[in-house]
Amino acid sequence: MNNGFVTQELKNNIAEITFGTPKSNALPGEILEKLAQTIIESGRDENVKAILLKSEGDKAFCAGASFDELLEIDDLENSKIFFGGFAKVLNAMRSCGKLVIVRVQGKTTGGGVGIACAADYCFATKDSAMALTELNLGIGPFVIGPYVERKIGKSAYAAMSIDADFRSADWCEKHDVYHSVSGNILDMDGKIEAFMQKLSERSVEALALIKKVSWEGSEHFDQLMPERILMSASLILEESAKKNIEKIKVNLRSK
Repeated sequence: MNNGFVTQELKNNIAEITFGTPKSNALPGEILEKLAQTIIESGRDENVKAILLKSEGDKAFCAGASFDELLEIDDLENSKIFFGGFAKVLNAMRSCGKLVIVRVQGKTTGGGVGIACAADYCFATKDSAMALTELNLGIGPFVIGPYVERKIGKSAYAAMSIDADFRSADWCEKHDVYHSVSGNILDMDGKIEAFMQKLSERSVEALALIKKVSWEGSEHFDQLMPERILMSASLILEESAKKNIEKIKVNLRSK
């Protein structure tokens, strides 16, 4: 069974990290672990000035957690490990010491929103709407919450968590999640190429200090995570959550 991949390629002092899975780039635990480790390793590489994080394909950027894996979780310890995987990825982005630029080519939900919000700079297309859909499953966006709230504010984060509706790319740009929105993928990639070329010519020390200063005030995220992981890990074990996931899977297959 193909659960997906994570690749890393060094181009002109830029580490290009790509992840992909068969179902809308939804992330199973194995890929989350690989993704976090690859970001950490790229951050330690003295030849890397910045990281470009992207997903495979021209449709969804990331559909969040893997439904298949969520349905298989049947005990609290494994549930905590799974949701801890998302915490590891976001923490790696925050603490790797290198600027992480994220490329969002299409719709993104759940944990994918967390990845976009953990970016130091984020490019997107006009089709890149996003939604926090966790409540539809019977849980909440607890693990990614601190990262989303940091970008859009507590009130907007609460509203996204409650209504689970999609916000347009224009909304995301106005709320500082996206820093550049293009009409299509080709135009976006042209902007990204020029942007990464500029970063490759910048001072390593200056880039590292910008990263450090921009994340000041987030040190408490580490203390929040155990409780946030437990919230999602406990709720996903409820029978109602399993039924919600199965219902959503059926609806997706019928489309």
